[in-house]
Amino acid sequence: MSQDVTPETPAQAAPTEPQPLADRGSNRAQRPGSPEFLRWITSGWDARPASSATRSPAADHTAARRSALSAQFPGDRLVVPAGTFKVRSNDTDYRFRPHSAFAHLTGLGVEQEPDAVLVLHPVADGTGDDGSGHRAVLYVRPMAGRDTDEFFSDSRYGEFWVGARPTLEDLETSTGIPTAHVDELRDALSKDVGPDGVQVLVVPGADETIEAVVEEIRASEAAGERDEKLAEALSELRLVKDAYEIEQMQLAVDVTIEGFVKMVARLPVAQEHARGERVIEGTFVGHARQEGNAVGYETIAAAGEHATTLHWTENDGPVRAGELVLIDAGVEVDSLYTADVTRTLPVSGTFTEVQRRVYQAVLDAADAAFAAAVPGARFRDIHAAAMDVIAHRLEDWGLLPVPAEVALDPENQHHRRWMVHGTSHHLGIDVHDCAQARAELYLDGVLEPGMVFTIEPGLYFKSDDLMVPAEYRGIGVRIEDDVLITADGNVNLSAALPREPDAIEAWMADLLP
Repeated sequence: MSQDVTPETPAQAAPTEPQPLADRGSNRAQRPGSPEFLRWITSGWDARPASSATRSPAADHTAARRSALSAQFPGDRLVVPAGTFKVRSNDTDYRFRPHSAFAHLTGLGVEQEPDAVLVLHPVADGTGDDGSGHRAVLYVRPMAGRDTDEFFSDSRYGEFWVGARPTLEDLETSTGIPTAHVDELRDALSKDVGPDGVQVLVVPGADETIEAVVEEIRASEAAGERDEKLAEALSELRLVKDAYEIEQMQLAVDVTIEGFVKMVARLPVAQEHARGERVIEGTFVGHARQEGNAVGYETIAAAGEHATTLHWTENDGPVRAGELVLIDAGVEVDSLYTADVTRTLPVSGTFTEVQRRVYQAVLDAADAAFAAAVPGARFRDIHAAAMDVIAHRLEDWGLLPVPAEVALDPENQHHRRWMVHGTSHHLGIDVHDCAQARAELYLDGVLEPGMVFTIEPGLYFKSDDLMVPAEYRGIGVRIEDDVLITADGNVNLSAALPREPDAIEAWMADLLP
């Protein structure tokens, strides 16, 4: 990786004071800083090509989202930062991903804008954007001129290092939001702030620097207490997806299914490698980067006993013939919406009798959950339907110490020994979307058209579990699909990926050599 650089100076005398730690990264720098070099590197550049920016298909939808948020906070100034880079190691950063609330309200996904801030400024009722009580402004760091030091010397933002950023005009065209230089942000946030004036709310945890600026200018400590209400509202705003979001969710699922095809085709190679799970994972990660933005979360490629660990992401184990491999994976597309799909597959292409028995029980639980996922039902009803099947199946196998109906009592829950997680979670621009929503709108929320969530029951029998017969030990099964609630029921967005055991075996037979 190339190194950041700072101007080189003629032979220097030994410093008389210790060099601050923060400045020592420049010790390796070798960029010349002479006037001749500066004249040379900032001249001789052709004119930039004409802008190709077009209005994003998300722009009309994001305007409606901002209007809905505006209605909940009349008179308040709302600050939604994109966030900044996060350090991976020393002076190298992770790939930037904007805060989900910022992406949701602006439509900016892969169009990465670290340090950008969306502000909804309060205006007289009805005179704001689309008749709302707020006027949105997007504060960004624009592209630097080629006559500036930033152009060639700044490894975080300089065009030589990370490519050209969009101009203010380009961003305004694509988002439909008026733009301004981020240097104007502090003054803009301070305007009309006072005990009897504007209160400023900021999304907590998105950008510490912006939070500090807001804290300095707050007129009331009570405003800070309402930051959590803003985060809550932003999360709840995503409970029901609009048409653009549903389109992006289906795209993410479709690309994810393509990745599953590639992973199955690589199973023979995985069996030959000492860390075959990483062969599976690497196949999917490469696919996600080629066809989308990235993976939506760390891929789980859990073979054999590892499948009984719910979030197994080490993926450093072997993949053996005769065992199952549980693959939980999702592609995040350029808009940052992600799929979340799980299939448990027989490595050799055929289930054993006991593997099929466990798999069918989980599938039956999933089907019961699908039947419960209809408009007017409550989100918690989905889990209850799945658990009813799981408990009765475990009773049939003689594994419960009490009858299934007794186990299902909230005071007992014996069946949850083998499925400790929930059956569903909302899905969208975050893999666990809407996580800051109030319980009465999430767990106890009423299902309505436009909601997208997972259905993912499972059974996990650890290899050292003495409460189950030996034939079950070391088997973990989870089946996960992405579900859209419609006016008259639901749609399985991931239905194109086989679910039935016979269909899985036939599908794998076509893919394996």
